[in-house]
Amino acid sequence: MSHHRHRRPAIEVVVPRPDRVRTLQGIAFGWIDSGLQHRGWLRVLSPHAIAVYSFLCLVGDRSGVSFYRRDRIARELGLGDREVIDALTRLRELDLVAFRPFRPGAIDGFHQVLSLPDTEPSPLLPQQLISDLAAQLRTDA
Repeated sequence: MSHHRHRRPAIEVVVPRPDRVRTLQGIAFGWIDSGLQHRGWLRVLSPHAIAVYSFLCLVGDRSGVSFYRRDRIARELGLGDREVIDALTRLRELDLVAFRPFRPGAIDGFHQVLSLPDTEPSPLLPQQLISDLAAQLRTDA
C-alpha cells in the first residue's frame, strides 16, 4: 500500500486584471510578513490591532520604524484614540511592535514593527477579552 499523499491537480491561476498587477516601483518598504497569517498571529489580534499593524507596516522605513503620532494614526484609520491605544498596547504585549518615546515621558514616539517572534502566539487572556469587549461596547454606545 502506498503512503503517498494524493495531490490535488494544479489550478491554473487567472489574473483578473493583468493591467493592474502590483509592482514595488522602487519602494522597498511597506510589506507585511505572511507568517502573520500562516503562524496564527491574526487569530489573537483584534480588527483594530490588525489595522494599526498594517498601517505601521506601510509607513515604516527600511528598519520598520515609523514616527506617526497616535492621533494621526487614528485619523488615517478612522479610529478613536482609545482604539489606537488599545491596539498599540496589544501589539507591544505580543512583541510584534516596539516603542520608544520621542523624549522621556512623551506619549508619542517611534514605533518599530518587529520580526515575528519565534514563539507561537498566545491566545487572548480573559482580561484582554474583557478589555476588548468593553472597548467594543464603548464604541457601540
